[in-house]
Amino acid sequence: MTDKKRPAAFLDRDGTIIRDTVYIRDPDDVELLPDAAAAIKRLNEQSIVVVVVTNQSGIGRGLLSPAEYEAVRARIDAELAEHGARIDATYMCPHHPDLAGGCDCRKPGLGMYRRAITEHQLDAKRSLFVGDRWRDVAASVSLGGFATLLDTPSTPDEEFDRASHQGIGIAPSLGDAVDRYLHALPALGDRQ
Repeated sequence: MTDKKRPAAFLDRDGTIIRDTVYIRDPDDVELLPDAAAAIKRLNEQSIVVVVVTNQSGIGRGLLSPAEYEAVRARIDAELAEHGARIDATYMCPHHPDLAGGCDCRKPGLGMYRRAITEHQLDAKRSLFVGDRWRDVAASVSLGGFATLLDTPSTPDEEFDRASHQGIGIAPSLGDAVDRYLHALPALGDRQ
């Protein structure tokens, strides 16, 4: 049955696919990062399921509405489509970390990942986890897979140390992370 499960790329959104502008509400503010569309297209061409997993506590904080979030999501999809790339599924946690009373979906929790794995019959051990914060790649420690922390100006130094201690790679961009993953993918099937 394991051979029926497909690999996925679990990607953070803000700071990984689009420029992080903090609680983005206006679709006109969407700016794809330079190599994001091409990287996602390479994943699509290899039949890797592309899943966005994003914390959006701005909704729980009342800083943006669910409709504003959806408008931004639709704009990202449209801009990617212009480059022949697509996101296959998106999972979003709207909860405020302090006000929600805790949830299992907010990253680094595994709720959104487990839901995606079940709903799309994914093989986490052969999947990619990428983001600009530790919380975006932490799931790989529990679920297996190939993780890469992006080296961005907003990534705190201590998160690089944490990634290194966990054996998680560091890359300058989503494109570089995807290239490393695609190169390693054949060997990931051999992992126990």
